[in-house]
Amino acid sequence: MRLKLDLHDIFNKGRNIDQALNDIMDEAERKKAKTIEIIPGKGSGQLKKRVLRFLDRKDVKARYHRVEKDSKNFGRLFVHFKH
Repeated sequence: MRLKLDLHDIFNKGRNIDQALNDIMDEAERKKAKTIEIIPGKGSGQLKKRVLRFLDRKDVKARYHRVEKDSKNFGRLFVHFKH
């Protein structure tokens, strides 16, 4: 199972971004999803950096296995889980 989070609609709402990321992580754990596809979009890269900083937090890092940057699409990340 793969979950998808598209951040295009909330790119300029900081608190909403963190909440959306937390919600999708919770859902992935509940549903035992193997992968989350996060789409920060291409733009200036600031939103992608923010998502990577979020995923790099110690409390968040403990929840997933690894992060993969899509080599074919700069505006997409995959978060992989081992349940």
